[in-house]
Amino acid sequence: MMEVEVGRQTVLLARTEGKYSAIGNQCTHYGAPLSQGVLSGHRLYCPWHGSCFNVLTGDVEEFPGMDCLPCHKVQSLTIEVSESHHYAVGRRLFVSTGAASLSCAEILRQEHFGGRIIIVTKDDLLPYDKTRLSKVQQKLPSLSSLACYNQCEVYHLLTYTLSLLLLAKGLDVPGRKLKNVMMLETPEDARRIHSACVGANVVVVGTSFVAVCYADPLTTSFNDNLLFFSSIRTNKQFLWCHTVYVHTVTATHLLFSSDLQFMRTNVPDVFCGGDLAIFPLVMAKNHLVNIGHWQMAQAHGRIAALNMMNNATELASVPFYWTVLLGKTIRYAGHGEGYTEIAIKGTFEEQKFLVLYIKEDVVIAAASLNYDPAVSAVAERLVTGRVITKKEAQYVTIKSVSS
Repeated sequence: MMEVEVGRQTVLLARTEGKYSAIGNQCTHYGAPLSQGVLSGHRLYCPWHGSCFNVLTGDVEEFPGMDCLPCHKVQSLTIEVSESHHYAVGRRLFVSTGAASLSCAEILRQEHFGGRIIIVTKDDLLPYDKTRLSKVQQKLPSLSSLACYNQCEVYHLLTYTLSLLLLAKGLDVPGRKLKNVMMLETPEDARRIHSACVGANVVVVGTSFVAVCYADPLTTSFNDNLLFFSSIRTNKQFLWCHTVYVHTVTATHLLFSSDLQFMRTNVPDVFCGGDLAIFPLVMAKNHLVNIGHWQMAQAHGRIAALNMMNNATELASVPFYWTVLLGKTIRYAGHGEGYTEIAIKGTFEEQKFLVLYIKEDVVIAAASLNYDPAVSAVAERLVTGRVITKKEAQYVTIKSVSS
């Protein structure tokens, strides 16, 4: 593939499966240059956040990118006209405006669902990129415009009779309504937390993904007033502070007995996605997992939509995490539970390295610091089921977990 300039924009030219294509070069998530990504067959992986696009059509194949890439006409390509589809009818109700709900609504329309789509939420905002809540305070643009929702006939109502339901309500915490307890769920929550930290001593309890991400801009803004505390001691030690940031757990108790095959619950016509869901992860031999992450929530929504349309599809996506802390890019892909060895390429001293997590002689996950697009390449292998063996990883240093 090759990046070329057309006017003020860049276009990505690619040849795959004997066909030529010309697509947009900027990832639809955060604008990463796709010319620096990983191309395998017709699948193009973003070098930053693991979004995957079909280079022949521009379609999204893996999230977090929501929009398709612009696909330009290439003279050597044959244009095929697909046969007309009959539109399915009925009603689909989504609880919340999170990533799973929005993804599900969009896929339903792409799959020619002609019934009504209703989103029920306490938010007074259109769906927005919630991954930015833990970042620097800034305007949070809607993922789609009001005109787009109107055109796709996606409605917001308080009560309605439905045919199928998608639960994607996120998490809950006991005591969340107590005075001085603040959740990070909305832009207003982010502003309140930020204001509470101004001139205050801040303690971050735990080193969860979101906690660390939120601490990064706090260190930039407040410097010496931030303290991490990763273990609670039993000697009645007290830490004086004005603000405490605590990691939370998801509200999965609603569906502990559910069999989430194809994102269906044990309740007829009720689907589940997002932080609420415990689901079988294909790359982990269908082990039941709970992964509270934006990209996986989007994948939940897509699988739920396809199965609502009676298109039996299992969730094959690979978890892909990303962040930038203190100017350094961190990527992680896979599910590393139970790993016994690690393989390292690069050095910690140079702060540029790739770590492969190994279990039963195969790579099950990868993490990197300033080593793009290596993790995207590993994710592509994992999602397509092409095993990376321990022998393949021998070109780097292998270490036992116990060593």
